[in-house]
Amino acid sequence: MTVSTEDHGRRLDLFVADKGLVLSRSQSAQFIKNGFVTVDGEASKPKHKVRHGECVRVVVPETKPLTVVPEAIDLEVIHADEDLVVVNKQRGLVVHPAAGHESGTLVNALLHHFPHMEGIGGELRPGIVHRLDKDTTGLLVVALNQKTHLELTRQFKEREVTKRYRALVYGEVPEDRGIIDRPIGRDPRDRKRMGVNSPTGRASETHYAVLERYPGASLLDVDLKTGRTHQIRVHTQWLGHPVVGDPVYTRRKADRGLPQVAALRSAIRGLSGQLLHAHTLSLCHPGTGQRMTWTAPLPEDFSAVVSLLAP
Repeated sequence: MTVSTEDHGRRLDLFVADKGLVLSRSQSAQFIKNGFVTVDGEASKPKHKVRHGECVRVVVPETKPLTVVPEAIDLEVIHADEDLVVVNKQRGLVVHPAAGHESGTLVNALLHHFPHMEGIGGELRPGIVHRLDKDTTGLLVVALNQKTHLELTRQFKEREVTKRYRALVYGEVPEDRGIIDRPIGRDPRDRKRMGVNSPTGRASETHYAVLERYPGASLLDVDLKTGRTHQIRVHTQWLGHPVVGDPVYTRRKADRGLPQVAALRSAIRGLSGQLLHAHTLSLCHPGTGQRMTWTAPLPEDFSAVVSLLAP
């Protein structure tokens, strides 16, 4: 890459990170320290200020190909037939293997419980047609054969699948219902975050309705019309009401409106992730053609916080 006039004077680690070749500034700095980044053919340092016309070369090291093996991980199966399975995903479970999560994923568990699904739709993501964040709980449908995989993929692409969530957010949302249609893209300052001000933002639409208002918090029913990464978490933060327990998008003092109740604040501090739950899933069954709807109750930690908020 040749440094443009616009990038003249920028730190090398920021320059490399913003080109999208690495996930974050910290990974960029590590690449530079390990000699995978050169400036005009010479090793450099993360703090080096790039100059107009310099040639920056990034050599991405080879990674070992991932192999997915079955693992005996407990799953809560809501529905299963010869075409598909619907699970209630627990908090802390990554959906499919990737760098940093080579094992212990939902896919590893599925291959143990449904070994005949191996290879459907791809070696690393067999049967997967949509995802939930690691610490988001709730319903997820998985294809058990290639025909179902193709049809479910089509339904998600054509937005024929209904996905409704329960989200507990900070603050008392004033409107009873609303639509957030801000585009979402990768945060240019942090590749692990998404944001509404990204120059690469894609159209995103979130509908919400307030189910309950509590002192300092609101329980929302959320209907996703698109399926962008972190969509609900980003949109509710933009609205000024981040999801309770979200370690990425919750600002400091977001809980200032909550009651000073020790049990409540202790329960929130003890959360291992955001209180966001995929509550309802509705789709047309690829085998029968019938519309099917499933629901999953709130997980225990979510219910506990709501109970402590209720008068």
